[in-house]
Amino acid sequence: MVNPSAKYPLQYSAFVPVRQVGNDPPIFARFRLLEKYLDADSQNEAPNAVMSGLESESESDPAEPAQEDAVEQQCVETSYVPFTEEEFGEQGEQVEELAEENKSLIWCIVKQVRPGMDLSKVVLPTFILEPRSFLDKLSDSYYHADLLSKAVQEDDAFTRMKLVVQWYLSSFYKKPKGLKKPYNPILGERFRCYWQHPSGSRTFYIAEQVSHHPPVSAFYVTNREDGFSITCSILAKSKFYGNSTSAVLEGAATMTLLPRGECYTATTPYAHCKGILMGTLSMELGGKINIECENTGYRTELEFKLKPFLGGADATNVVVGKIKLGKETLATINGHWDKECRVKDSKTGEETVLFKVDAETRSKRLTRYMVPLELQENNESQRLWQRVSEAIAREDQVAATEEKTVLEERQRADAKERVSTDSIHMPDLFELDSYGQWLYKYADLRPWDSRNDVRQYECQFKVLTQTRHKSVPIVHGADMIHPLRSSIETLSRTKRQSPAGQPLQPGGSVVPKAKNKSLVLAPRDTNSDSSQSPQGAVKRSSSSAIKQLALAVDQVNRVLELHTRQLNEISQRLERMQYSPPPSNMSPLSLHLLGGGVSQSTVIKSLVYALIGLTFSLILRWLFK
Repeated sequence: MVNPSAKYPLQYSAFVPVRQVGNDPPIFARFRLLEKYLDADSQNEAPNAVMSGLESESESDPAEPAQEDAVEQQCVETSYVPFTEEEFGEQGEQVEELAEENKSLIWCIVKQVRPGMDLSKVVLPTFILEPRSFLDKLSDSYYHADLLSKAVQEDDAFTRMKLVVQWYLSSFYKKPKGLKKPYNPILGERFRCYWQHPSGSRTFYIAEQVSHHPPVSAFYVTNREDGFSITCSILAKSKFYGNSTSAVLEGAATMTLLPRGECYTATTPYAHCKGILMGTLSMELGGKINIECENTGYRTELEFKLKPFLGGADATNVVVGKIKLGKETLATINGHWDKECRVKDSKTGEETVLFKVDAETRSKRLTRYMVPLELQENNESQRLWQRVSEAIAREDQVAATEEKTVLEERQRADAKERVSTDSIHMPDLFELDSYGQWLYKYADLRPWDSRNDVRQYECQFKVLTQTRHKSVPIVHGADMIHPLRSSIETLSRTKRQSPAGQPLQPGGSVVPKAKNKSLVLAPRDTNSDSSQSPQGAVKRSSSSAIKQLALAVDQVNRVLELHTRQLNEISQRLERMQYSPPPSNMSPLSLHLLGGGVSQSTVIKSLVYALIGLTFSLILRWLFK
């Protein structure tokens, strides 16, 4: 095993606490060295200074470039070809007329489910399948990724938010012909592609199915040269409501504008399909979503409205929303997400086009590049579902069902084998962080350095950066940051935020100022007696914590007793009011009143009418939802 300290002698040993032998007190000399190093930089320039410091010191190692060259030679850039075959459905309501033989299959499925049931485990017929994987479907959001490139260059935060919303709305207007659903990805299935920008940069998309039950898809999008990165994991759920069903995508995408250090989070509307048992089979988007940036305080609220029962064509695919800064509404959004959306400034009243779907917009779609089918791995989406897609293309539903069953049976066999061997599936490209989010293992979140970075490329599902100097360290995702950089940034952040003279623990953490100061353990002093040792401090802190806990419990008990007495008094007053005799001057009619103002017959009639109305509304909702 290679000793890390041999590679980075100063950096690696800088965070190892060193205690001198003998009676001298313990010291953290290397922490002081880092403090001196960090003091030389300003607060805003600290991250860049850290990176440049790493680069200059690692370049002094003559063996490092040779080692990185050897690794780079093993990883050959993947070959891609342009993919221009796109299918667009018509604007307006997305409907499909089923053939008679297909209606019988729908009835067979309906007999297997009940209202409120999750449809993730229900096997769907192939005639309603779109011949591509769900991992491929998720990539439809990035044909207009150049709008994000413009957002990075925009200095005004309000305009940046509008550009982000414009890009978000551009994700939905591409619809398949008819009512189609993509394949449910197989566990371990992967997908990769990229889009070529007019500027020459490339936006890479890497996706993997990380879980099957529940079905979770994770993807990572990056374009360091243009300055943005997106990570997301989506849990797909579907619910059956009788005459309708909804597909809900749980999860939020996190987009980072790398040069600005801004993070935007966005959720996804649900797809609602109705007319399963009666009426026309149609699908639309619905629900409320939020796009917000905590760094700037800007927030966009969008609502995708479902078509009402008596609504016409103008009420189809409607979206409304607001762009807010805190509680102030800066602009309103109104329109149709598959046609045109307009934004109106709340102060000036000026209304402009936010996004419009026309021939010009479609001509600006970026060209997507994909790996040729013969060069794809066996678990890549296009190759994995090749035979199913070919059977659907020639309208051979029997062959499509057979090929689809082969893949599903293979997945079930793999699951049984994992159970028998007591093993679990470990994704190759993504891993869980401490917050339960799936992160790309090879994410690079550094801003683009034009002096050193040359271009991004993909190799074996790893998005790498070609650099002029091989010694620049790769900075990974949130929980996988280079350990040296993480420790230095932690030390720098605590030094800037903590008051002067506040002690630091090993690793750069600040000792909190507790009210009970016996809970704060000081570094061990070898000259102190046993009463001042950490063991003694632990004993004192434990006894003090027990006392504090006992006092808190007593206080809670006293509050509960007080509330109990108050409730008893209220109950007694209500009983006296209920059983007290009526006043002598009260009329006979008022004796039949409840609470002194509402008669008993009125209450009964209201309850009956409310029950009838509720029953009628439930019947209508079940029939026409």
